[in-house]
Amino acid sequence: MKIQIPWIFLLALITTILVSCDDTISELGFTIQPGKDVISVGSDTLFLTAKTSQVDSIFAKTKNPVLGEYIDPLYGKIKSDYVGEFYYPEGLAFKDEAIIDSVRLSIAYSSWVGDSLAPMKISAFELTKTLPTSKFYTNFNIDGYYDPDSPIGEATYSVASSRKVSDYYTDSIEYYMDVKLPNSLGQKILNYQIDHPETPINTNIFHQLLKGLYITTTFGKGTVLNVDYTHLFVHYHYIGKSSIGVDSTYVSSLGISITPEVTQINRIQNSNSQLLVENDEYTYLKSPAGVITEITFPLSQIADQLESHSLSLANLTIQALPNESEEKFKLSPPQAVLLINKDSLSGFFENRKMYNNLTTFYATLDSKFQYNFSNVSPMINYYKQLQANKGEKLQDITYLLVPVAINYISKTDAYGYSYQVTSSMSHLMTPSAVAISKKPENMRMDLIFSKF
Repeated sequence: MKIQIPWIFLLALITTILVSCDDTISELGFTIQPGKDVISVGSDTLFLTAKTSQVDSIFAKTKNPVLGEYIDPLYGKIKSDYVGEFYYPEGLAFKDEAIIDSVRLSIAYSSWVGDSLAPMKISAFELTKTLPTSKFYTNFNIDGYYDPDSPIGEATYSVASSRKVSDYYTDSIEYYMDVKLPNSLGQKILNYQIDHPETPINTNIFHQLLKGLYITTTFGKGTVLNVDYTHLFVHYHYIGKSSIGVDSTYVSSLGISITPEVTQINRIQNSNSQLLVENDEYTYLKSPAGVITEITFPLSQIADQLESHSLSLANLTIQALPNESEEKFKLSPPQAVLLINKDSLSGFFENRKMYNNLTTFYATLDSKFQYNFSNVSPMINYYKQLQANKGEKLQDITYLLVPVAINYISKTDAYGYSYQVTSSMSHLMTPSAVAISKKPENMRMDLIFSKF
């Protein structure tokens, strides 16, 4: 009869093995009666190599752009702005005999990077031609889409001086930055409604009246805002009958927003040259559209072992380095990173793909300042089989560490308990940066093999 080994005993054995890894598979076999049932367990260590790579651009069709300019003493400059169309809800219209009072652009945000007291200046430009239906990347060339000499609205601001609105139920605070725009913009919308009563305004018609706005900063280098919403309000008044039949003046507003249904492109400029200088100690991550870490897995070194052994465990821990700079304002490390094959990155976010724990993995920064991927053996076994199907031996592969934002949704189980599941993953647009140790002791992957 075949005797089953308790899992807790096997885990204890694996832990003991990890403490004493060497460069070859060391057989730590034990015999289970009858004699033909022999399990041979061995360990090995694979040393990886890493380097910093420039990010030319990233997919940047986003509902939460970043706006501003910030210079970090270690990681350099980030400059960000965005262009966007507005979504016009069905049935939205002015009241009869409306008279335009004012038009304003309102930008809402709840977080930022940098100095809350730093003075900044925002400028809004009307687009002169329609945005493309593709090419939603951070290197989008804005030239030709606006007149740089003719802003339709400007305002100076700081985080500290922004209008604040508190949410009574969540205790959260939303900050608002307002930019006065010309009344003629609202009048154009009103005139169309008056002249075409048989054709209600929709989003397509509205884009003929206002193709969109380019929103950028033209002064200041101290703050980058994480924008939650971009609203356009047309304030007006009209004469209407009161409840007792007397003519009265009423005030109202027509509000539209940039939403996921329309195009919004975040443009990013970085200075990364100081991060690309080769060194023996560390690589870098910087978002958005900054630099990433490229990791090479020398799998060819263990190709022979994998022909006769089964890989059951491959621990990969990426050691980040705390920023010990005494600067008051500095970039924080990304909280989550994606580990993805270099050849698979193109189209991953555009097609809204998710990590699968087979060829793509993600990890969050823990209290030890580490990104722990736990067990990436499925990835190695996948490529082993892939190459075997081609009649080839396992080759080295190159992976990328990419800062990402993870979005969650809440679900409820059959017992009424709520839990969260990952709903989507995107490039991290919030400014962040961290150094990654690439010393040999921090770029090692411990392997556990078994042979039956």
